[in-house]
Parts: sequence; structure tokens; C-alpha cells
Amino acid sequence: MGYSDHRFDVNLSILFTELPLLERPAAAAAAGFTAVELWWPWIETPTPDQSELDALKKALDDAGTQLVGLNFYAGQLPGPDRGALSVPGEESDRFRANIEVAADFAASVGCKALNALYGNRVEGVDAQIQDTLALENLVLAARAADRVGAILLIEALNKPESPLYPLVSAPSAIEVVDKVNQATGLGNTKFLLDLYHLSMNGEDLDQVIDAYADKTGHVQIADNPGRGAPGTGDLGLEALLDRLKKAGYEGWVGLEYKPGERPSAEAFDWLDQSARAAK
Repeated sequence: MGYSDHRFDVNLSILFTELPLLERPAAAAAAGFTAVELWWPWIETPTPDQSELDALKKALDDAGTQLVGLNFYAGQLPGPDRGALSVPGEESDRFRANIEVAADFAASVGCKALNALYGNRVEGVDAQIQDTLALENLVLAARAADRVGAILLIEALNKPESPLYPLVSAPSAIEVVDKVNQATGLGNTKFLLDLYHLSMNGEDLDQVIDAYADKTGHVQIADNPGRGAPGTGDLGLEALLDRLKKAGYEGWVGLEYKPGERPSAEAFDWLDQSARAAK
């Protein structure tokens, strides 16, 4: 096997960011890709005007790109925040206000995966209070995702870069996945397996893949060190993706890496042109 055996999409919130949001789908298409994903693009608001949602849908449609992953509102990301759903008060309220907006937008563009970032620990707030709130909000998000035929994703980040984020190992994220599925009975909550984050945590990636491939709904990659394109570090991403496929994972692989000093369009030389369009 090799890279050509996988289905790749480009994360337009980390690649092509030198361009305005509405120009990025066409740029990804020009580089040969037909599938893309996004963090919540409107970091200031969970409820943008319908005209802004319509404009993004048009940009995706005009470029011929399929949106395959979308984050719910996650606060200032990029920035200091790592999600909103476990943060009591205004941020939790914003997440709730976003749930149906994000789900309806996903439905409008045929996106089948919604990622809910957990949120940082808040100083002076009992962790149990945050976790109870998180489960309530994740149940609402899972039901909204189910309504539009989508899965809900729970992501583990890495402790060095996200020291206040509680889900910084595959088992900690899987525990939340299981709790949400148990609470809803829907079975549509899955693990977002990000090989970069897990490697930064020092986890045994082969072991994680073997243990959790069946609970994985989406995969993201970047090399380590540096969070650059495959081949810029020493992660052995090709072998890891092949292991995932052999373990039964057939889903998308999101390219969530930094292009470095060069324009994003030049950051895909590791992937043959013929392997970029979604199969």
C-alpha cells in the first residue's frame, strides 16, 4: 500500500490561510483536491448571518469541493481556546447556539462529520462540573448530528501545545466517545484520531490504531516534529496510514499541517497529483 490508497482532504483552516476563506476551496481544487474540511470559520460568532453561510456553500460548490468535516464553534481557534462546550457560562451558551446552525450548514453541503472540541479546564471550576456540562452539550450535538445523518467527533489534542485541555490521550477521548454513545444510544459518536497530536503525547501509535480503529470516524495527519507536511519530520505516516487501512479504517484523512514558509499550493509535493482527488 501507499499514500495513493487513502482518501485525503485538505484542512482549509491551516492550509491556504494566506487567502480569504471564500477563495480557499478553489485553491484546494486547483491543487488537485476535491475534498476539504474546516474549523468553525467564524471565530467571533456561533451564529453568522445566513448570507455568510450561503457564500461559503457557494464557494465550496463552485470549486467542486466536498466538505467532509466541520468543527462546531470552538472559541478563539486558532488562538488560546480549544473548544467551548465544557466552559460554563457564555462559552457553553455559544456552543449550544451553534449546534443547530452547524448541523444545518453541514446538511446543506452534504458534510457527514462534525467535530466538537472539548474546551480547556477553567481555573477555579471543579473538573466534574465541566465534565457534566460537557456530556450534556455533547449529547445535544450528537443528536443534532444524527438528525442530519452525520457523526460526532471527539478529538484528543496534545499536552505540550494544549496544557489546559483534558483530552490529551487516545484513551481519554475514547472514554468520552463511549459515554456519549451510552447516553444517546445513537452510536454516532466517534474518535478523531490525529496522528500528530498523539505522537506529541508520546503514545504508541501502532497500539492506538490497533485498539481504536473501529471507533475512529476521522483521521488527521501532520509530521512531527514541526507539524509540517509528511516527510518533513520522522513520523512514518505512510506506514501508519497503511496500518489504519489494514485495521479496517476506510474514512477520510485530513491534511492538517503547516505549509511552512512556502505558499500552501507548494506544500503537497509528497503526494502524487493522481492521489489527490477523492476516490
